[in-house]
Amino acid sequence: MPAESFNASAFLVDRLVETGYGDRVAVAGPAGTLTYGQLATAVAELAGGLRVMGVRPEERVLLVLPDRPETLITILAVMRMGAVAVPVPTSYDGPELGDLVRESRARVVVSAPEFEPVVQEALLSAPEVVVLVLTDAARQPPGGTRTVAALGAGQPAIEPGVPVCLWSDVLEAGRATTGPYDTWPDSPALWLHTSGATGAPKAAVHRHGALRDVHETFGRQVLGLRPEDRCFSVAPLYLPHGLGNSLILPLAAGATTILDPARPTPGGVVERLLAERPTLFSAGPSLYAALLAAAAPENAFASVRLALSTGDPLPAELHRRFTARFGVDLVDGLGSAETLHVVLSGRPGRALSAGAGTAVPGYELRLLDDSGAPVADGEPGHLYVRGDSLATGYWCRTSATRRAFQGEWLRTGDACVREPGGSYRFLGRAEDLIRAGGTWTSPMEAEARLLEHASVAECAVVARTVGDGPEQPVACVVPAPGRPIDPGELIGFCAEGLPAARCPGEVLVLDELPRTATGKLRRPALRQLAADLLAK
Repeated sequence: MPAESFNASAFLVDRLVETGYGDRVAVAGPAGTLTYGQLATAVAELAGGLRVMGVRPEERVLLVLPDRPETLITILAVMRMGAVAVPVPTSYDGPELGDLVRESRARVVVSAPEFEPVVQEALLSAPEVVVLVLTDAARQPPGGTRTVAALGAGQPAIEPGVPVCLWSDVLEAGRATTGPYDTWPDSPALWLHTSGATGAPKAAVHRHGALRDVHETFGRQVLGLRPEDRCFSVAPLYLPHGLGNSLILPLAAGATTILDPARPTPGGVVERLLAERPTLFSAGPSLYAALLAAAAPENAFASVRLALSTGDPLPAELHRRFTARFGVDLVDGLGSAETLHVVLSGRPGRALSAGAGTAVPGYELRLLDDSGAPVADGEPGHLYVRGDSLATGYWCRTSATRRAFQGEWLRTGDACVREPGGSYRFLGRAEDLIRAGGTWTSPMEAEARLLEHASVAECAVVARTVGDGPEQPVACVVPAPGRPIDPGELIGFCAEGLPAARCPGEVLVLDELPRTATGKLRRPALRQLAADLLAK
């Protein structure tokens, strides 16, 4: 029997109420406001209702939900009663979602009404699901809804297909609540899926104790989160950075999280910044680029003491443009679904260049070559990380788990260079490095140069191989609004600031860059697109 009882939901909510934070605002935003006391009550009631429904400890509950208070409550309630929360992308189509539902073996799916058609399509190929819980209490499906007690008893459906139960009814059934389930730090708490940028998404399994680890390391020792902070993350809750920045970190610190269910656009993000006045802001590089391209007002970030860039590496020129315009300290962070949150980052107030950082306290880093030997400073290598928040592995992916999780170390798949001063410079994914001019080069070098040009809003550089010759960089660029792209001019511009082998030999102008449902750049798809366009 493990020596310590620990429940992540109780740590994030009940603990704060017990220490006198019950009247403080835990959740804010256009979808509703909740104090810590109200959040604790709703989480306990939903957890009780799930038990009545028949959900069992360590059973997966799949969530297809936007960033609303109900989503936060559901994730916390599932963990509170000992089950495993599986938040998944809301942008998936029926077959894609069906794959995740079948993989999870979930019997209960929680969704919002706007996603019901896609979810019902997905459930056609997921016979183990016994109920779909919808968060809108006003929705009445044809044939009526099932009672929670009837569903828990396994009674047959009133209508063909998966029976529907209302979220509010689950809350009502759990009014006679009990305490958190007796989980341990090593008990499974949630799954986070990889982006799928280089293959089918994999589910990384995380422990209850890992959520506390993220707070103790990155939240407390790097960000310095405090109860007065207001945190606004553009990344949704089903992504590791969204889950960390919108749920784990603010709640663990007794701060306020700002949730916005709307699809992020520059205008919408600015509106939320001005209305909610966050002190911490988090987004990916593409959103920072979009804010600059849309000429967001300079006062948009007036309340923000610190901005965080996550998801993809932050180009140096984008960092320069953003900080020059808005005067906000912007730090770059590297993490993944496997690490739960950021493990390598810059530091507030320190003059490290974008795309560079040091290990978050509590984590160890090392760089190895293809043979597993350490590389010298200044040489690119595969990044390995060791720390307590690492996933226990991928669900039902034995070979992938053995490749990535090697003893206490995770092979991240990222390539970095360690500088003589001890900081690490991100080079991107290892498989995206380009062998040009006899040496390995990062596409980020040419991308950073291209972003210095006023006509370029976004760009990505990929490799093209012609016959048996060396790889050649190809630039794929999205023009800035109202600015035409002259490929020859861009190639010459790169040649002025880069060695010849690192300059793109071709420039392709695109309306947008291909991205996954979670917003990650799909470089394999971009390589294929570039090859197809250049072959014409």
